[in-house]
Amino acid sequence: MKGKAFVTSVYLLAAATLAGADPDTVIEMGSRRELFVDDLLVQELAGARLRLHQPVPREVSFIFDKPWEGNESYYITVLEDDQATGAGRYRMYYRGRNVLYDQKGYHLTHPEVVCYAESADGISWRRRELRLYEFEGNKRNNILWKGVGVHNFSPFIDGHPNCPPSQRYKAVGHGSGGLYAFQSADGIHWSKMQDDPVITKGAFDSHNVVFWDAMRGQYREYHRDFRNGRDIRTSASGDFLKWGESTFLDYAPPVQTSEDSPQDGTEPHPAGRVSQLYTNNVTPYYRAPHIFLGFPTRYIDRGWNPTTRTLPNPKFRELRGAVSKREGSALTDGMLMSSRDGSTFRVWPESFIRPGLRQKDNWFYGDNYQNWGLVETRGAYADSPRELSIYVTESALQGTSVTIRRHTIRIDGFVSVEAPLAGGYCTTKPLRFSGSRLSLNFSTSAVGTVRAELQRPDGTPIPGYTLQECTLLYGDSLAGVIQWRGGADISGLAGQPIRVRFELRDADLYSVQFTEPAD
Repeated sequence: MKGKAFVTSVYLLAAATLAGADPDTVIEMGSRRELFVDDLLVQELAGARLRLHQPVPREVSFIFDKPWEGNESYYITVLEDDQATGAGRYRMYYRGRNVLYDQKGYHLTHPEVVCYAESADGISWRRRELRLYEFEGNKRNNILWKGVGVHNFSPFIDGHPNCPPSQRYKAVGHGSGGLYAFQSADGIHWSKMQDDPVITKGAFDSHNVVFWDAMRGQYREYHRDFRNGRDIRTSASGDFLKWGESTFLDYAPPVQTSEDSPQDGTEPHPAGRVSQLYTNNVTPYYRAPHIFLGFPTRYIDRGWNPTTRTLPNPKFRELRGAVSKREGSALTDGMLMSSRDGSTFRVWPESFIRPGLRQKDNWFYGDNYQNWGLVETRGAYADSPRELSIYVTESALQGTSVTIRRHTIRIDGFVSVEAPLAGGYCTTKPLRFSGSRLSLNFSTSAVGTVRAELQRPDGTPIPGYTLQECTLLYGDSLAGVIQWRGGADISGLAGQPIRVRFELRDADLYSVQFTEPAD
């Protein structure tokens, strides 16, 4: 077994090993990158913790305010595509929809459509005039698709090595009876792959996503259904048209189930309520594709109480609540979850994206929806490395448009092992690596430091690689290399089971990888 097949098998073996890891299991880490989005690499934390980080809000990227768009234009997909037509390297797909609320209820002001935009940098976006479909008698618009599937059309770039050029872009969209499959050669002109839906078991009234999983050699999809509230199903396929039986996700630790309301009429604490996941936005993380990351929307109805009435835009909240009580009191925010096998997920209970200190826009049901698709964009400073951009909805249903704000986070920067200046330690489970360098994505203060000690599986320090012999590492880098008095070369330990003990002082450790020296 050679080449890509061998690499894939190593990744899968490693994922399976991690999924069932115990303190004495040797993790076959090889040279793959590991993130701390779960604790499966961690044997012990002392004076340190796993910390969830939040993206930083940036500029408004887009406002969906054209007549064919509107205040319920959601379900955004953003793809970075070197083969994109026109001027853009980045593609954005989204639903155009507008709802009018009044005392009589609410209704659509125009039929739903799928819209399209492009960007050269992922920061400044423009609508591309496609002239494909008429809106109110005019084709001068960016409408990409009308018909079945428009409610939540979700495309991706197919990485299958044998994918025909005519199907390089694929998508799913919800229509009568389930999810329909679509294909395109250029990402602009789409057609159904067959007349019948390809997935039929589920609710589907949310952002359902699909992608090619290169590590497992299969297509994977995640879609909406109900189980003690809003939840997520998944299934796999070898050809994109014939899908296996879908199953609900498992959660470890389990997602909190709901509790009954107190008999005195007071509000139960939300931590005891069911954590409903409205969207999922699951994708393989491109720098560590054995790890799936999900960016779901958490939906929670806090009910009508004195605090609900203090939230922004109370008059519209009451109008919306008169039409549908939950739509006046329910809230949504952004979450993070991760998986090693695509079926069992760790959901971080705290918010990845909070509504924030705002006077309007972000405290309504429909706000804080994250896009599907992780893309790199230029850094915040001229001399900083690239970072990840996430596109988030604001002002949902509160006027005549939806605002899209870009948020950014450092590469690999979702979760870190963090310790204060007093110091903390993270010791890994036994692992076996390949390579000759230990590379870290880390950040310290001006006085902070990171050191690493290599140990035998029983915890005995290996001479030449002890903490006392480790050079203090400080700064901020996506690929800082650990050194000892004898240098950075650890190739003599490759293939042997070891542990790594990290010492951190006022520092964050985001990811680790055993590598070869850069050319």
